[in-house]
Amino acid sequence: MSSLLSQTSSNSKLQLAATAAVSAAVAAAALLSYQRLQQGERLSRLKQSIPDPTESGCAAEKAVSAHIPKLDKEDEYNILLAQRAQAGDFDDDLILEQLARNRVFLGPEGLEKLRNAFVIIVGVGGVGSHAAAALARSGVSKLRLVDFDQVTLSSLNRHAVATLADVGIPKVQCLQRRLMAITPWVRFDLRGEKFEGKVAPSLLESWEGEGGQKPDFVIDAIDNIESKVELLKYCHDHDIPVISSMGAGTKSDPTRIMVGDIGTSTDDGLSRTTRRRLKLLGVTAGIPVVYSTEKMGEGKAALLPVAEEEFQKGQVGDLGPLPDFRVRILPVLGTMPAVFGYTLANHIILKIAGYPLDYLAGKARNKMYDGMLAYLQSTEEKIARSTTPGLGDNTVIGLKVPVTPGDISYLLEEVYVGKSIVTGVPTKLVLIRWKRPAESSMLTIEAQNSSKLRLHDLVCMTKDEATRHLKEVLQEGKPLEDLYGRDVVEAVEAKQREIEKEERHRRLPSFR
Repeated sequence: MSSLLSQTSSNSKLQLAATAAVSAAVAAAALLSYQRLQQGERLSRLKQSIPDPTESGCAAEKAVSAHIPKLDKEDEYNILLAQRAQAGDFDDDLILEQLARNRVFLGPEGLEKLRNAFVIIVGVGGVGSHAAAALARSGVSKLRLVDFDQVTLSSLNRHAVATLADVGIPKVQCLQRRLMAITPWVRFDLRGEKFEGKVAPSLLESWEGEGGQKPDFVIDAIDNIESKVELLKYCHDHDIPVISSMGAGTKSDPTRIMVGDIGTSTDDGLSRTTRRRLKLLGVTAGIPVVYSTEKMGEGKAALLPVAEEEFQKGQVGDLGPLPDFRVRILPVLGTMPAVFGYTLANHIILKIAGYPLDYLAGKARNKMYDGMLAYLQSTEEKIARSTTPGLGDNTVIGLKVPVTPGDISYLLEEVYVGKSIVTGVPTKLVLIRWKRPAESSMLTIEAQNSSKLRLHDLVCMTKDEATRHLKEVLQEGKPLEDLYGRDVVEAVEAKQREIEKEERHRRLPSFR
């Protein structure tokens, strides 16, 4: 009897629990259905508030006729929706729902920072277009797009949003045209021109000009060396946060893509040249870059030469889209610019939102560069005494050398790859003149004594090797071949030619 009562009681509890679960599920379903209904009504009201594009005097045609050619019905609809959204008529709950996953990840405060952000993207081809699309989709509300180029058929293998219908229109307009259909609340500022140092103040100005919002970040997605260096130098000098994309061309391994300081980027021609020129301008660190550590090898893609028939058409330089732009064909796997672009956007999203970041640290070698510079100054004082007859010791105290820590970094890291040119030893390294000057090594201007030194005059040795070199070659005049042999002399001469070629990018006064 007691067993029967126990079973009855247990069954009653199970039935009660089951009833409660079903009731909860029904209530939850009802709540979700109501929320969807409310959302659908809000979205429906928003859509219904947009005028019919077929109506005469449609505002969309007037608003963008100067921006997007050949408007179709979908374009007109998207433009009107964007106008309403930017005027504040787009329901903010709908925006937050579209950004819900970001909001959960970054937190409400992080997302709000992102929604108030202003980002400039210079270069909106394969890399820049993916970065722009990711930023817009993630909530950035103000985007300035800078690019002089147009969409081509060959762009379609790597561009984020371009279609066949976009071929022939400016890339900046193509991005606006497609992204406003996804994120109509984003405001675009289109600048269809080439970036150069002389136009940097206007292209990187505050949003809506003087007194407006300063850029929270700049993306460098330029593939021209001169423009790239000018952009990065300007941002560095004016404390504008910037991140730079190195070369995605000829790369195929997405697992080798890294984010690090400009001083750490390796195994990439665009990165190496950019880094070298920035060091010659005094910028050795402080700029994050996206780069690949993938090494080139047999069977892998490489920069293709211009076909012989193109040379027959005239000056090869005339074949580029603009003067000084490359005219060789760069093989690009369509997936890699996207990975670079999303990595750039990812960095900016996390930085602006205040999310923790932990990338590779730069080479903390500034103290070593300062020590090498002090050693160089000391040896130049000794050389000046030995090459300038009748010069008193006090005359050369405080002798200036036209070399900066950036120059030291360039020579040590980029040219001599952290090794002695004589023995290949990588420890206790210094820089010193290679040849004894044929005349006085000192120049005096307005009572200031300076060394007549150029970067290509310097070689990298160990300190012990340099001590011997100073005594026997620079002070006593011993022939280089007698001390080192022809192989070392030829190796140094090759390095000197390399340095002299790059030295034209360095800003120095003339000693003539």
